[in-house]
Amino acid sequence: MPTFMLHTLQSAPEKSKQTLQLLTEKFGFLPNVMATMAESPVLLNGFAGSFGSFHGGSLDECEKQTLLLTNAVTLKCPWTVAAHSTFALEDGMSQGDVDAIRSGKLPKDAKYSALSAISRALMEKRGNLTEVDIQAFISAGYSQSQFFEVIISIGISTMAATTTNMANTPVEERFQPQVWSPA
Repeated sequence: MPTFMLHTLQSAPEKSKQTLQLLTEKFGFLPNVMATMAESPVLLNGFAGSFGSFHGGSLDECEKQTLLLTNAVTLKCPWTVAAHSTFALEDGMSQGDVDAIRSGKLPKDAKYSALSAISRALMEKRGNLTEVDIQAFISAGYSQSQFFEVIISIGISTMAATTTNMANTPVEERFQPQVWSPA
């Protein structure tokens, strides 16, 4: 398997440096997924733009982490599961809801359950939802426009998971307590 470089601000291609700097400021450190993506300014900058749009949406932080963790598990990505488990707990999700998602189940919280279910359905059915899927999401209190926030979460999750799975990106020490491997 090829070895992919974990770039730093110094080693990154010129067109990745500004984005890496901004991401480092946002997170307080440079996550390994972004250090890996930096090899391709096209990927890194596309990811960062989509990531910023998603995080500027209408969902609260726990709802966002519900989506990102569900997507990580569905994509079977150890790095993103560890990272989003950590972020979800830091953002105030219960350990029980995080554990449920990590094991492929729905969280107990009704809103998180609806988000997790719709994201998994969109991914597994490749967007071909049934009326029952749509109604369950709407009945949980979400709007039609929020379907599109779920879709962008899938896009950024796919970019991150594909990158880290392909590159075998190492999990940072900060995320080690949440290390996960697919069943």
